[in-house]
Amino acid sequence: MLTREQARLLVERPAFQRTVIAVIILNAITLGLETSARMTAELGGLLHVADRAALAVFVVELLLRFYAAGRRFFRDPWSVFDLLVVGISLVPAAGPLAVLRTLRVLRVLRLVSVVPSMRRVVAGLLAAVPGMASVAALLALVIFVAGVMATKLFGPIAPAYFGDLGTTLFTLFQVMTGEAWPDIAREVMARAPLAWIFFVTYILVSSFAVLNLFVAVVVSGMEDQVTSDLAEAEERTAAAQASSDATILAEVRTLRAEVAQLRQERS
Repeated sequence: MLTREQARLLVERPAFQRTVIAVIILNAITLGLETSARMTAELGGLLHVADRAALAVFVVELLLRFYAAGRRFFRDPWSVFDLLVVGISLVPAAGPLAVLRTLRVLRVLRLVSVVPSMRRVVAGLLAAVPGMASVAALLALVIFVAGVMATKLFGPIAPAYFGDLGTTLFTLFQVMTGEAWPDIAREVMARAPLAWIFFVTYILVSSFAVLNLFVAVVVSGMEDQVTSDLAEAEERTAAAQASSDATILAEVRTLRAEVAQLRQERS
């Protein structure tokens, strides 16, 4: 029977990780093939067996990781994420729970938790959430102010786009994304030639200024995550070096003591 240390070494082996990644990719392929009626009719039984086999591999992997980590398993957010994703797949997809069968595709997201580079990207995005919330609030404020102004200015001119506040907010969101905004602007400018001032100012503020703040916040979060990873790597390297130095020093002291003892015995 495996000990905890042996289990830990097993799940941390690169070959083990590559095997899990391969199973996740193969499972993603089988889930994609199941969306084809022709493939389901021809390979339905084989696809079902492949899906069950992939699920069995995921369960065994989680059990090994839980056995190796113990209670520390639940302190790792990625481990909890993997447990939830695999747990959903284990729920019987029958009766009122049949809708959970479609959630099997969430197992593909386990690739994020297995691949370190993807984990760093997601960690960077999560680190940027507070800043993104502030930028989102600023963007919502800009759209609301512009929506009230546009409803009062252009409501009588183009009621299809600016007839009420809700319609105006949707139109301004469409304009912000750059979708067909010239057509909207030209229709309004046909009766209000100076309307271009509003549209150009709004696009400059919302698209080129506020939205770019999202990019800046995400990049900042990524940089912080990379810096944190580098610092942790340096700490681990320093700790390993200190442990190695201590071991060497202890061996040298032992050798010196043995040499001193031999000299005493000879004298």
